[in-house]
Amino acid sequence: MKKKVIAILLSAVTAFSMIGCGAAAPAATESAATEAPAEDTQEAAPAADEEAPDSIGSSVEGELSVTIWDEGQRPGLQQIVDDWSAQSGIKATIQVVDWNNYWTLLEAGATGGELPDVFWMHSNVAQKYMENDLLLDLTDKIAASDKIDMNNYYDGIVKLYQSDGKQYAVPKDIDTIALWYNKTIFDEMGVSYPDDTWTWQDFADAAAKLTNDDHWGYAIAPGNNQEGYYNTIYSMGGYVISDDKKKSGMDDPNSIKAMKLFTDMIAAGYCPDLATVSETAPNELLCAGKTAMSINGSWMLAGYRDNEYAAANCDVAVLPYTNSPDDRVSIYNGLGWAAAANGKNIDAAWSLIEYLGSKEAQLKQAELGVTMSAYMGTSDAWVNSVPNFDLNGHMKMLDAKLVFRPYSRDTTVWEDMMIEKLQDAWTGAKPVEDVCKDIAEQMNADLAEE
Repeated sequence: MKKKVIAILLSAVTAFSMIGCGAAAPAATESAATEAPAEDTQEAAPAADEEAPDSIGSSVEGELSVTIWDEGQRPGLQQIVDDWSAQSGIKATIQVVDWNNYWTLLEAGATGGELPDVFWMHSNVAQKYMENDLLLDLTDKIAASDKIDMNNYYDGIVKLYQSDGKQYAVPKDIDTIALWYNKTIFDEMGVSYPDDTWTWQDFADAAAKLTNDDHWGYAIAPGNNQEGYYNTIYSMGGYVISDDKKKSGMDDPNSIKAMKLFTDMIAAGYCPDLATVSETAPNELLCAGKTAMSINGSWMLAGYRDNEYAAANCDVAVLPYTNSPDDRVSIYNGLGWAAAANGKNIDAAWSLIEYLGSKEAQLKQAELGVTMSAYMGTSDAWVNSVPNFDLNGHMKMLDAKLVFRPYSRDTTVWEDMMIEKLQDAWTGAKPVEDVCKDIAEQMNADLAEE
């Protein structure tokens, strides 16, 4: 019965992409109008000549299967996994499955009894997997470990992977959101680079100055929530969901004000329209020199690093604030390393997770530029991993007001709905105030069903 329940409840997750940590390179991202990401939050589609995978790595005795959704992180993570293999004598191979197929196939594995030994978990679905006994309970193993102390990780990420007092995943990373910008366009248009004095109004004013027939000042899609309007909503004093997960904040006047900042920019022509961002994601537009600014998560580093144009022309700044630096906000998330409860290599799976969560491995993850690490203090090494970008733009956001990525028991239900309804605000078909009120009404109904 539990597996049947999870199959039904997880079906909506496939409408998402690029959430929270671990998104794909800018050249292969989401259909931005209807898909979100950044984890936590963070999903490259298969190349045109590749077939989508029809299964996700299952458990085979004596060899570990490790499955993730971000090709950009695979090379660095494989180095770390190989370090563990050299110590343990156990082979472990990383399989990359794009975001949408990842959750579809993981769900199929959950209902059919075949899951990878070790895999990524995300805030959108963690509660479902934990409640349905699909993840290995790591509580006692962590208590006995000399490598893992949960006090060394960011508290919000630790708690995310807890249920009924048990721990089901070890934090992998933390992400922050920052303002990526095209230095060349700024120079050509005579606009000063963004810095820590910018307000959201300065940001909008700059977007106007940076817009001409060749490029827009900024680009955003309805699916850019963690990588966009969520940060502004909380900076302006609004909220997406109440702390008790029972009420939507999308109809709060401050939330509406934040959303209007972006829809006004779209209406004025300073941002591309819905049709454009539906076809080409905002970060792709930045990499093509078609927009001067894009708000992105730290997990996007590999994609920008490996894009020749972005590497030569782009840089990073902190996000703007509303009234004072005290209201500068970064929505954060973090992935977790989890193991299948019914895997054939449980001891080895735990050994690998224990190593991946160790200070040694977390430091190497940062040094290799894979992503910022969840082990507090190790992400300083990440700043120097790609010299041509000033990654302090992301690191400084750790000192801003950190708000955990809004979630509930059934996040994907109301977040999918939100993204769909926001299309009317993007096109101007309905006033943003009405759209936000519609979202809140439906979201409240969805939350009541949880």
